[in-house]
Amino acid sequence: MNTPITPGIHPTALIDPSAEIGRDVEIGPWVVIGPHVTVGDGAQVSARATLERNVRVGARVRVGIGAVLGGDPQDLKYRGEETWVDIGDDTVIREYATINRGTSHSVTTKVGKHCFIMSYVHLAHDCLLEDHVMISNGTQLAGHVIVEDHAIISGLCAIHQFVRIGRHSFIGGASRVPQDVPPFVRAVGNPLKLFGLNSVGLQRSGFDETVLRELKRAYRFCFRSDLNLSQGVEQARAEVELVPEVQQFLEFIEASRRGVGF
Repeated sequence: MNTPITPGIHPTALIDPSAEIGRDVEIGPWVVIGPHVTVGDGAQVSARATLERNVRVGARVRVGIGAVLGGDPQDLKYRGEETWVDIGDDTVIREYATINRGTSHSVTTKVGKHCFIMSYVHLAHDCLLEDHVMISNGTQLAGHVIVEDHAIISGLCAIHQFVRIGRHSFIGGASRVPQDVPPFVRAVGNPLKLFGLNSVGLQRSGFDETVLRELKRAYRFCFRSDLNLSQGVEQARAEVELVPEVQQFLEFIEASRRGVGF
């Protein structure tokens, strides 16, 4: 629909007639909102940001100065098919971040609810971020990356395409991530190495001490023993109490397509 100028929309903003703008939205100067864009109630789009096309922005999302959402995927196989970017409610996207639309592979590049995407982060085509993900300044995600709930990625990291980063994991700054990172662990470096559980993060998230103890035991069998990885998983299944978090940890390792051989 054609959105009239309102007190919350700066008169220099350029808004396509097909865009749908919710209630109590703030749109700053020189913002460009292209075709088939939806901006949810209470959202804020700061100066010179561009929502290029086919972008769905949830309620109370904040888009920083100069951010670009919904640009074409940087994929030579892309042939102009209709694809999308979805941003979940209450997510913050800071200055000059870029989020490209998906390709025919998954159609949508998706960011979940309550995520924090800091300045100059790039999310390439077909990325999937679940809820409460935090990505620090300058980190770059290649195509098809999956980042699960509550994962934290520090600044200046490079994430290889098709990598999966497990829930409640922590990746230290300036890391190169060519393989999957299991849930609940800390990883840092180039080459990337694991440094035990993300214990501080798990405690802050309210994980029970019993869960932390069993996760530590499973981690030692898989990554700090003389067993190879498949033997470590088998031994953990035999000797560790299989609370749901341990099950998730072991199933992630078994399902890894890029490997977790740190």
